[in-house]
Amino acid sequence: MDNRAEVREFLISRRAKITPERAGVPHAGRRRVPGLRRSEVAALAGVSVEYYAKLERGSVGGASAGVLDAIARALQLDDAERRHLFHLAQAADGTAAAMRPRRGGSQRQAVRPSLQWALDSITTRPAIVGNNRSDLLAANHLGRALYADVYTDPTGAPNLARFAFLDAAARRFYPDWDLYADITVANLRTAAGQDPHDKALHDLVGELSTRSDDFRRRWGSHNVRTHAGGLKHFHHHVVGDLALAYESMDLRGDPGLSMTIFTAEPGSSTAHALALLASWAATQESTPAELT
Repeated sequence: MDNRAEVREFLISRRAKITPERAGVPHAGRRRVPGLRRSEVAALAGVSVEYYAKLERGSVGGASAGVLDAIARALQLDDAERRHLFHLAQAADGTAAAMRPRRGGSQRQAVRPSLQWALDSITTRPAIVGNNRSDLLAANHLGRALYADVYTDPTGAPNLARFAFLDAAARRFYPDWDLYADITVANLRTAAGQDPHDKALHDLVGELSTRSDDFRRRWGSHNVRTHAGGLKHFHHHVVGDLALAYESMDLRGDPGLSMTIFTAEPGSSTAHALALLASWAATQESTPAELT
């Protein structure tokens, strides 16, 4: 990806989101641009207008941590956006590749046997392992049952972003499809900032941008996020509606991979539905093709 273009579009998009009132800037005269002017961001950050204009043109290589912090404060970036700005700056000055841990097998479509064993030991809740490109690389038995709609190709690992934007079943599976789509694209945008040389990610973004207007519009918004935990809603074709809390954990032994475990509030309708899902999944053991 073009680093200068990424920096330029990210900073412009963040500047457009900050109103003068929100930034505490006097609102005088007619404004020809949404959000703040470059001069106002520069003043808030304590840098010259010329220097900020240079940064916004994409020339962030060599910018100090102090300057980047000041820009982040002026634009009121959240933690995920601040990290994204720093990742873009590291990529611009060539330090990103040196700082990234070697992943060796990041392109592989299988996980270590011991990691699969760990997944399989989680027997009462769905659990999955994925990478930053939204590839669903492994799951326990309940995880495969939960994502049965996604496992349609037995020859390779499914991709949750491709499923969300290219498979009509996704809009039934994700009742909050718009929200899920926003989150999916923000996760991919974050991954692109962390590893700008990931060819498989470039290819995925190119494919989705070409085939989905919904994806292309969201990709252009330059939103990023930290994927950690929360609540997701699903509509499973067998057990119905599920409101599942989830926690995602980075795997120290496999940089770039994360494990996500889903659970339900005890005694809730979702907890009951999970029990039904486990029973249904058990009936599929002798006919696994029905899950794929």
